[in-house]
Formats: sequence, C-alpha cells, structure tokens
Amino acid sequence: MDIAGSVALVTGANRGIGRAFARALLDHGAVKVYAAARDPESVTDPDVTPLRLDVTRHEEVAAAATAAGDVSIVINNAGVGGWGTKLFDGSLDGAREAMEVNFFGTWAVARAFAPVLARNGGGALVNMLSVASWASRPGWPGYAASKAAQWSLTSALREGLRDQGTLVVGVHAGFVDTDLANWTDAPKISAGDVAEQTMRALADNRVEVLADERTRQVKAALSQPLDDGTA
Repeated sequence: MDIAGSVALVTGANRGIGRAFARALLDHGAVKVYAAARDPESVTDPDVTPLRLDVTRHEEVAAAATAAGDVSIVINNAGVGGWGTKLFDGSLDGAREAMEVNFFGTWAVARAFAPVLARNGGGALVNMLSVASWASRPGWPGYAASKAAQWSLTSALREGLRDQGTLVVGVHAGFVDTDLANWTDAPKISAGDVAEQTMRALADNRVEVLADERTRQVKAALSQPLDDGTA
C-alpha cells in the first residue's frame, strides 16, 4: 500500500517503538498521524496529533474510532511486559494485565477500527508482536502467552479482513532497545529499525516482519521436532 498521503493511528505512541512508528509514518509521507496514549500529554512530538486511548477501556476505544475516522493505517503497538509473573510463584496479576493489554486491547482496537478501514478503502492493520509469540521462557510466561494469543488473533484478523481489502501485518522482534527491555543486557535491535522494516512491509504488501536474526531463527525452528533443542 502507499503510505504517502495516508492518515494513520499508532497506539502506545508516546515512547519506544510506538514513537518510532509515528516518526517513520511521517517520514514516508503520511499526512497525519494520531499518536494514541493513555495520557495524551505524554506525547511530545509536535508533528503528530495526540489522542487519548487506553486500549483496555472500551469507551475510549470507541471514542478513538470516532475521532480518527479518517485513518487508513492502524498500528497496534500498545503493550506491557507483565514480567512480575513467574512460572511457579508470585501473583498472576502481571500475566492478567499482559493479556488484557496485549491480546484483548489489540482485539478491541481491531474491532473498532475495522469498519473505519473498510470505509477508507481497506488500508492496513499492523500488530506489534514478538519472538515470544513462538518461544516462551520460565521468566516471562505471561508475556509470551499474551503474544502467542496476539499472533493467533492476527491470523484470524488477516482472514476476517481480507474481503474488505485490509492488509494485516504481524511484526515480530526479539529484544528492542526501549524501556520495556531495559532490564536485560542482551543484544537489541533499535526501535527505528523495527519501524523502518515495517514501513517497507507495508509498501510491499507483505504480511509479516521478522525484524532480527533471533526471530528468524525461532520462526524457522517451528517446523523442527520439539526435542532438537532449537526453540
């Protein structure tokens, strides 16, 4: 699809990958970008249009779809880690929050904006996923489960929105250099790199972005036997 001349909305756009998505859209010619965040005053980029949106609050999702009725690109980026939930001990509250934001929040936004995209010619829906969609670990089972569910939802949305001409893109990455991953010193890809790869996927009508080598390795390993140690 053609990003130039488009109107877009990015959730969780006040920092990190969301802010990088908003800048990349503008750099590729979008004429307007709604930067959605729980606190619109936290959006500091003067070139975007701040919009209040907590993806777990249905009334705010509905209001955002009304206010941003001119969009042709929606990027579901809002997310939480839920790192506090461990596999065998501690509260499950972090995992529940991750599912509410990452899975149900993405679903709510997609539902609300599907008719908007249809009215505006189909456009594109982009979901920010993770390598954790396919590879969980004992340290972050709640986050991984929410991303696996979000990946499944993305596949369902791709089928469900095909007839209205909406391109549905799943973006997978390992650790990205943002606040969400500041707890680890593992190798990280930049938020700008993730955003630029996503812009290229939109321009080429590709449905999946595998943003780094680790993600590509894990995706390739899905077809291997579980006991071969590659996951």
